[in-house]
Amino acid sequence: MINFLDLQKINAQYAAELKQAAAEVIDSGWYLLGERVKQFETNLANYIGVKYAIGVGNGLDALRLILKAYIQMGVMQEGDEVIVPANTYIASILAITDNRLKPILVEPDINTYNLDISLIEQHITHRTRAIMVVHLYGQVCWSEKLESIAKKHGLKIIEDNAQAIGAEWNGVKTGALGDAAGFSFYPGKNLGALGDSGAVTTNNDQLAKVVRALGNYGSKQKYINEYQGLNSRIDEIQAAFLSIKLKHLDTENQRRREIAQYYLENITNPGIILPISDFSLFTFHFSLTHVWHLFVIRTQNRDKLQKHLTKNGIQTLIHYPIPPHKQMAYKGLNGLNFPITEKTHKQVLSLPISSVIEAEQAKYITQQVNTV
Repeated sequence: MINFLDLQKINAQYAAELKQAAAEVIDSGWYLLGERVKQFETNLANYIGVKYAIGVGNGLDALRLILKAYIQMGVMQEGDEVIVPANTYIASILAITDNRLKPILVEPDINTYNLDISLIEQHITHRTRAIMVVHLYGQVCWSEKLESIAKKHGLKIIEDNAQAIGAEWNGVKTGALGDAAGFSFYPGKNLGALGDSGAVTTNNDQLAKVVRALGNYGSKQKYINEYQGLNSRIDEIQAAFLSIKLKHLDTENQRRREIAQYYLENITNPGIILPISDFSLFTFHFSLTHVWHLFVIRTQNRDKLQKHLTKNGIQTLIHYPIPPHKQMAYKGLNGLNFPITEKTHKQVLSLPISSVIEAEQAKYITQQVNTV
């Protein structure tokens, strides 16, 4: 069986370093808010190219805390609106509604699956305060038009960068493009911890201070609580692991690009719609806009193809089978109609892609996709 994602094999590459780091943390007797967290935050901020990186408990909390901080700062208030893509993973929307803000769902571009920037302006009202862009599947969602819309209407741009760490737009990494960004280091991400953790990045001094306090019970100083905060902190052992794996991220992302390029050049089944980059000419420079967290194809015969691949020893996943506005959790949105989102969710299928996929495995996967 070719696993969709072989986490054991990915982490085995760094096993000696990871085990040593774990032992050092255990022996240190300091497990939260210590030197390893500080070091990882510094490493991450330097890598992304921002002033601040704040470690938090997970990717959802990263987005929750950004919005919560903006409310504390008076930039937003309950009932304000945040524009968000309709076909994102539900965490993007959970972060909005958890802060009693209103998600305004906007259709994606059918070609890239990212937010259709040309549709944003028609959804802006007097209550709109932010645009949450999601760099879905690892591809940058950004443009000069997006920047000009935000500037024109005085909106914050929040990046959901859970899937695209290492991607770039015009030489700037995702996580440094907007006003603030949320990261997930869930084990299956391109930069994955060995447990849950996340981070917020920003260049805004006040936002960084408020986010850090909110994630620590609303406290900047022990037992003095300035805000009604959360307990959302990255721990020392995950920070130590992530510092090790961050050093190898660019190499792993490049391998993902190589596998993606092989798929793009060799999947010839006419019933398959291959992913399209915003920059479809895969030059060296423009290929940096995608880190291929997922390689997502579309087909009208999705279930048939998935069964065929499973039968032939290839594990695939569906990202995502049910769009947020069709989930029971959001019954108030169930009556909304997003035909592009609904179409993609019925047709998408994710093929195995990671830094440890071997050439022969990629070849076999391609052959099996082409035979259906």
